[in-house]
Amino acid sequence: MSDSILLSVEPTLLATMNSISSHSQTHQDDPKTGQHCSGSDDRNSLRILVVGAGGVGGYFGGRLAQAGRDVTFLVRPRRAEELKANGLKIISPHGDVTITPRLALTGDVRSTYDVVLLAVKAYTLDAAIDDFAFAVGSETMIVPFLNGMKHMDLLTARFGKSAVLGGVCFVATTLKDDGSVVQLEGFQSLSYGEVTGEKTPRLEKLDQSLQDAGFEAKPSGQILHDMWQKWVFLATAGGITCLLRGNVGEIEAAPGGAGLARQFLAECCAVSSASGYVPEPAFVAKTESTLTAPGSKWASSMYRDLSSGRPVEADQIIGDLVERARQVHVPAPLLAAAFAHLKIYQNRLSAA
Repeated sequence: MSDSILLSVEPTLLATMNSISSHSQTHQDDPKTGQHCSGSDDRNSLRILVVGAGGVGGYFGGRLAQAGRDVTFLVRPRRAEELKANGLKIISPHGDVTITPRLALTGDVRSTYDVVLLAVKAYTLDAAIDDFAFAVGSETMIVPFLNGMKHMDLLTARFGKSAVLGGVCFVATTLKDDGSVVQLEGFQSLSYGEVTGEKTPRLEKLDQSLQDAGFEAKPSGQILHDMWQKWVFLATAGGITCLLRGNVGEIEAAPGGAGLARQFLAECCAVSSASGYVPEPAFVAKTESTLTAPGSKWASSMYRDLSSGRPVEADQIIGDLVERARQVHVPAPLLAAAFAHLKIYQNRLSAA
């Protein structure tokens, strides 16, 4: 499940959705070769491999497929059987849809793609890299939509700096027992960019392919800053709600709770700033307001996962930030306490 991030993200009006089929992915096959043809629209010319058909990959990949893009989902056998039986169903404030997705099983990818959209939980990244490695050619763009920054180091170490772009997604989704993707809130956006901040021809081509697919899509000239800023929010929200075992309203109502939330945010902002990415004042003010709102029932997805006994992205969201705080000599006692708390939880899960 993705975090319901209550920042300055406005829901996108899906005016183009009326002209799109709500039942299946539209495609044509070349009568001579039997290969898939994307049509004459340039935005459909990129072959896109979506790694992960869960809440994030299933939602954005499904919308791209619905809009006629050349999309294949790389999935494991269990998810493949589920999608073959039920289709990829999206339940959303912006309109429900069921498509018949094009699937590739892990271990079966032997051709390269123009774009790899990576949308998996961070703790599954190592296995995912091995799964999609054969899809990466000399011109492939890898666009990860993972939390934190640790994945950027892992991806560049495996595929080289030139292959990896930065990405940020804002969406609140979950999976039902039948595999349906349920969008919980109206906001839905992707941003992406070269880590150098340059506006390159390949970025323009990627942007063209992601436009007009039923969600907000925008290139960024400061994608690393955007990624760090989102990380600050996730670490603060996940850390404080897990450490204190409560939603925002419960924490605010507890003695000293709001002050602890502000202190946690200050620690995360200090680490980001010392690392070269100073959070914007408006972002800090909005985040503080969101995480200290009286009576709010909002909680991070990390806390929801912890409360349900599911794995959490403790190492990637909290632990990596603790390590970076050490490297830049920033005291972060609340971050360290939250990480210790979550590691105890993870160790219990592993031992069960």
